[in-house]
Amino acid sequence: MPLQRHGRKYVEYSIKGVCIMAKYLVIVESPAKVKTIKKFLGSNYQVAASNGHVRDLPKSSLGIDVEHDYEPKYITIRGKGDILAGLRKEVKKAEKIYLATDPDREGEAISWHLLYALKLEDKKVYRITFNEITKNAVKESLKNAREINMNLVDAQQARRMLDRMVGYRISPLLWAKIKRGLSAGRVQSVALRIICDREDEINAFIPEEYWTLDVNLKVKGEKKPICAKYYGTIEKKQEIANKEQADAIMASLKGANYTVMEVKKGERLKKPPLPFTTSTLQQEASKVLNFSTQKTMRLAQQLYEGVDIKGVGTVGLITYLRTDSTRVSEEAEDMAAKFIDANYGKAYLMAAAAGKKSGQKIQDAHEAIRPTDLNRIPVAVKDELPRDLFRLYQLIWKRFTASRMSAAKYETTSVKIQGGNHVFTVAASSLKFDGFLKVYSTTDDKEEENALSVGLDKDSELSFASFDPKQHFTQPPAHYTEASLVRALEELGIGRPSTYAPTITTILARRYITKENKNLYVTELGEVVNSMMKAAFPTIVDVNFTANMEALLDGVEEGDVKWKTIVANFYPDLDEAVKQAEKELAEVTIADEVSEEVCEVCGRQMVIKYGPHGRFLACPGFPECRNTKPYYEKIGVPCPKCGKDIVLKKTKKGRKYYGCIDNPDCDFMVWQKPSGQNCPKCGSPMLVKGNKLVCMEEQCGYSVLSELSNK
Repeated sequence: MPLQRHGRKYVEYSIKGVCIMAKYLVIVESPAKVKTIKKFLGSNYQVAASNGHVRDLPKSSLGIDVEHDYEPKYITIRGKGDILAGLRKEVKKAEKIYLATDPDREGEAISWHLLYALKLEDKKVYRITFNEITKNAVKESLKNAREINMNLVDAQQARRMLDRMVGYRISPLLWAKIKRGLSAGRVQSVALRIICDREDEINAFIPEEYWTLDVNLKVKGEKKPICAKYYGTIEKKQEIANKEQADAIMASLKGANYTVMEVKKGERLKKPPLPFTTSTLQQEASKVLNFSTQKTMRLAQQLYEGVDIKGVGTVGLITYLRTDSTRVSEEAEDMAAKFIDANYGKAYLMAAAAGKKSGQKIQDAHEAIRPTDLNRIPVAVKDELPRDLFRLYQLIWKRFTASRMSAAKYETTSVKIQGGNHVFTVAASSLKFDGFLKVYSTTDDKEEENALSVGLDKDSELSFASFDPKQHFTQPPAHYTEASLVRALEELGIGRPSTYAPTITTILARRYITKENKNLYVTELGEVVNSMMKAAFPTIVDVNFTANMEALLDGVEEGDVKWKTIVANFYPDLDEAVKQAEKELAEVTIADEVSEEVCEVCGRQMVIKYGPHGRFLACPGFPECRNTKPYYEKIGVPCPKCGKDIVLKKTKKGRKYYGCIDNPDCDFMVWQKPSGQNCPKCGSPMLVKGNKLVCMEEQCGYSVLSELSNK
């Protein structure tokens, strides 16, 4: 059938009428992008989706030929045959193929796999990337089409093969020694160790007593007294360690005159926040919206790929969501400046663009996470979005807008008050110019405003009203939350933006950790796995080693390191460690531990077994006798309330605690192990904490070194 050139389009004529034949094929990852991008490009382009990866290492084997230069053995992923067949049909019709997978290492690798899976070696193939799914960004990407970046591909290949080696060589050991279904991972095992180490810190923490002393002072002519905090003596700052010291200070101030020594006024600027990266978005969404990292990423993916907006159609609301860069394009800077000037005034414009310097590698093909169009204010799209999607978009919109605004200004007042030989202080601040706070403020920002209720100067007359002494105890490090764990992984250089959420999801799914009220706790199963990994594979769970590996992968991306060199240096040591662990762990394998419990069905002595939720009692006569029941480990200490045994138990989510075996009739429970000894000071039970015995009653504060902590 004849073809006629018509402008830049090829038109194919048929008897039934005119149909335009698409000459260019654009392949994206997600089907959600197809409709949007097709709308931007018009009828000359066909847009199709690969649905993510099309090739991978086989599930049934290691998939790496360690004997022949560590060559990976890629196969078509099961279920992707029909997708590839459809793509091959489209490829045959196209003059040019544009691979438009996501703009990161993994996206680059997917494009490379498509090149081979679709046999595109002899075709005109171009790689395009766009940081946002908007008409301008997509069309601009076509003007800047390039070849596939093999450095990015090789960095992803190296990561995939390292993860496969760790998972496929170590996981079978965990199956054999603990239970089937467990897994080890190059990043997940380190994340588990970090949580376990924090748990050890908390358990070993010994609270220390300290006191604060406030004085309420009346100002002449004012009804409301001011509250000043104890600072120290005139000579130096001084902490109050105990009640005796607090009492001594109050006694020395009896009848003392109080005078204002110094009043300092000043101004403090609070800088606007940086726009979101993947890590900071996950942290803030957890803190403000109570979203898990997994939920945050799922919703952000929807906002990036596109949402149906009335009168506009499907449009991407935010830029690419996997980034550790805070860079903002000039186009976005201009958009923000115009929006802020028009809606808030020139005074709210940032003086200079904020940036973030970092010693870490930044995937700077990306920008920070931001709205694709600031004029699409949250309230305008509220009715178009589900509640949680709206809340996340609003958070991103506010954060980016605030990041391009001016600093907030506070007027500060600092007062020093002398009483006898002692000094008290009053600090206050009041907001004078809200700046970025007009758009975006947190609970911390609101707490900063603490205006002084009365005016004070050096000649102000003060009179004593009352003292307010308070006892405090130092607090242990906080349990990790998903947000703080992401921050720790980022600061330590472990993993990359795309790995944070799946890593946490995996260790939760494996029941290595459990989540209660946002806090992450290690389960008994997690402790067993972590102990085995530290004993048999100390390098794999070493934080510095894992961070260094990330630096090497960055070196591959930059073209400074050969990817097979990393793999070839890593595998032999891993192989040797696995073989040694197989031998040593086999030697310490023991039979099921026999308990004191007798099976009430058949009379056999019940044994202790491990299940998905920890230990339980089972009859050794299985399968003839299938009797099972919960296992409670007795610690050899009587309950202080009823005298029956205290046993080790777990919450429904797997967190360990100690309670009376007669529960619910007896409600005694504590989180730390009871020692069996009573406090000589108040008579309460003593608990084992680190290398000390500590009184259960925090107000008592008695503690003593003990050998029990090592048992």
